[in-house]
Amino acid sequence: MAGTVLVVEDDRELRDLLRRYLERAGYAVHTTGSGAEAIGLLTRDLVELVVLDLGLPDVDGLDVLAAAREGRAVPVVVLTARSAVEDRIDGLRRGADDYVTKPFSPTELVLRVEAVLHRTRGGDGSARADTFGGGRLRLDETRHSAELDGERLELTPTEWGLLTALAAAPGRVFSRYELINRIRGYEFPGYERTVDSHVKNLRRKLGPGAGGLVETVLGVGYRMGWPRDR
Repeated sequence: MAGTVLVVEDDRELRDLLRRYLERAGYAVHTTGSGAEAIGLLTRDLVELVVLDLGLPDVDGLDVLAAAREGRAVPVVVLTARSAVEDRIDGLRRGADDYVTKPFSPTELVLRVEAVLHRTRGGDGSARADTFGGGRLRLDETRHSAELDGERLELTPTEWGLLTALAAAPGRVFSRYELINRIRGYEFPGYERTVDSHVKNLRRKLGPGAGGLVETVLGVGYRMGWPRDR
């Protein structure tokens, strides 16, 4: 098990969505829409990290953040619709370890959770790095890092989510529907064109030397053409 995460979010659908993504990544997950219940869970030493929405109905999210930072100082990833720079700075100053604004990619949120736990546990993250194509492509999910032929790739969150989704099962064909749900957690009108656009941008960043890495399967979708190294 990767660890135990508490999701504090008053939107039930979003709360359940995050639980599914985190459990898929190997985490044990507690969820609640109540700030008071979250504080109670924190006092019982049940969790290693909190994903915290600041806009709670019963308790100010900042009070939950303060409770998490007391005693053993549980790391916190703040999840909020407050996108102003001043709000992010305020949250970080109050002890948040990371700050994610809505709307967001569930895949990115999971990666941020992994990165925060990696930092707070003090590991070097090397066990999470996978290589493909005889070492040409290196993906380190803990550090949210991708390298091709020794050069770091500067990817957007969506491009990163697309590449890691394909890399999860090299050779398997993913439909556009599967990819958009893995990256965003939901579908929307025109998602097929959106996926195609992100694939085009990803291929441009990979360059002509990475031909065959992201392959098109006509009428179906996309797959990673390079094998995972053993």
